[in-house]
Amino acid sequence: MRLPARADLDAVLLDAGGVLVDPDWERVARILARHGIETTAEKLAAAEPKAKWWIDKPENIAGVDDNKRALLYYDLVLAGTGRGETTVDPAVWADVRAEHARSNLWQRVLPGVPEALARLRTAGLRLAVVSNANGTAPRLLQQVGLAPYFDTILDSALEGVEKPDPEIFRRALARVPAAPERALHVGDLYHVDVQGARAAGVAAALIDTAGLYADADCPRFTSLAALVEALG
Repeated sequence: MRLPARADLDAVLLDAGGVLVDPDWERVARILARHGIETTAEKLAAAEPKAKWWIDKPENIAGVDDNKRALLYYDLVLAGTGRGETTVDPAVWADVRAEHARSNLWQRVLPGVPEALARLRTAGLRLAVVSNANGTAPRLLQQVGLAPYFDTILDSALEGVEKPDPEIFRRALARVPAAPERALHVGDLYHVDVQGARAAGVAAALIDTAGLYADADCPRFTSLAALVEALG
């Protein structure tokens, strides 16, 4: 499927993690070090795309909520660094989750994101965040300077519904507002973002930084900046 033309859009809905921001892997590495697990932020960041891709397989995502996906996500990222051991003390991830609850870990604004959002706003598009998060997404986006670009921010923990449930997309459309056929959703997980948006009648595109979704039936881009460039 092709990317909609700019003239056919009134609104763009965007996932937060993997599209606008990535985890602060330095903070994660420091927590791991306190538990005797030595790795680097660079190794964790390099392992992250494949971990997300594996979680996003249909057989792995069925019947699993965002909370359970988060635990599996960190396990897979750490395993992807080449660490020999396969088991991790649950206390490690409890500390990571406690730090995330204290101050959202997804604080690294991806390169080119502010400029891309500014271009979308200048083009007259209304913008919404649609994120599976822990209730801190609005505060996080304010802290990192991205909140002013958005007309509304939907955090699944605050909404009581999470992607891929089409209801969260319908709420975003109502608040922007925009008709589903006049909107585009941009996410980084095919079975959560693309299929969820389509169930609400919204076209979708995928941010695929590592080129792992070659068979996906949707437009793919290496970054939000590349997608905005394609819109023109």
